[in-house]
Amino acid sequence: MALVPRTPNPPRPRQRSLPDWFKKPLPKGGATQPVRDLVAELGLHTVCESAKCPNLNECWSRKTATFMVLGNHCTRRCFFCSVPKAKPDPVEHDEPRRVAEAVQRLGLRHVVVTSVDRDDLPDKGAGHFTRIIEELRLADASVVVEILTPDFRGRPESAAEIAAARPDIFNHNVETVPHLYARVRPGAVYEGSLRLLRDVKAADPTILTKSGLMVGLGETDDEVVGVMRDLRAHGVDIVTVGQYLRPSDRELPVERFVTPEQFQALTARARELGFLGVYAGPFVRSSYNADAVYDLVRKRR
Repeated sequence: MALVPRTPNPPRPRQRSLPDWFKKPLPKGGATQPVRDLVAELGLHTVCESAKCPNLNECWSRKTATFMVLGNHCTRRCFFCSVPKAKPDPVEHDEPRRVAEAVQRLGLRHVVVTSVDRDDLPDKGAGHFTRIIEELRLADASVVVEILTPDFRGRPESAAEIAAARPDIFNHNVETVPHLYARVRPGAVYEGSLRLLRDVKAADPTILTKSGLMVGLGETDDEVVGVMRDLRAHGVDIVTVGQYLRPSDRELPVERFVTPEQFQALTARARELGFLGVYAGPFVRSSYNADAVYDLVRKRR
């Protein structure tokens, strides 16, 4: 499938300086090297690196990472994301085994696996996720498996296939509010993302469903609450909300920095709406501290 062409844009201003609340200590030198070496040895990709996550040093120093499968080239051109856009890589059929090996060698009790969009594949990558879940279960049935998937182009068979593999958590991010989709996430459909989350939950109600969105792209807090209402109406159990940060000059600029107090207010509203788990804050990303969020939710079920 041909790539969606990037629409020419005028030069964008550089990202403004980060507010004081973004300051946090860096880990000691060399603390991230074991993860870096293991990822390189096994020929794996992580969204931590490819998406330039601000939490990489913190997470890798704790010997945890979010694995990104199906290559390092995406078939979509979202304007918030720094993952390379190019001709997709061939599917590596031994990748599930290598992911399972990495999880074992890191001693992870909770693993998050995501992927690039693979609109070029007949099943949009759903089968690869099911094989990874199966491989992880074979390696250690006690590991909590969380998958963070693309929208599979609205393919209804994908939801059924994923649900049948029974991940502990099915995560798919809506990313932003509906009116910003054309600007932020072209090629995606807001209602399609909601349907995918609903269909997985309907296929197996024991699977926890989760979704996340970014703030700082031009939305209002009221619009964010509106998305939360939609997610709850579609059976979503866990919601995450984090500050968008511009990965490079090629992506959209930050329109606003949401204060910690505003994040607290959004957290309170999400709890009022009935989410089992809420995680909102400046550094929050969909897979950040996913194990701690899951532990809290498990106690509340």
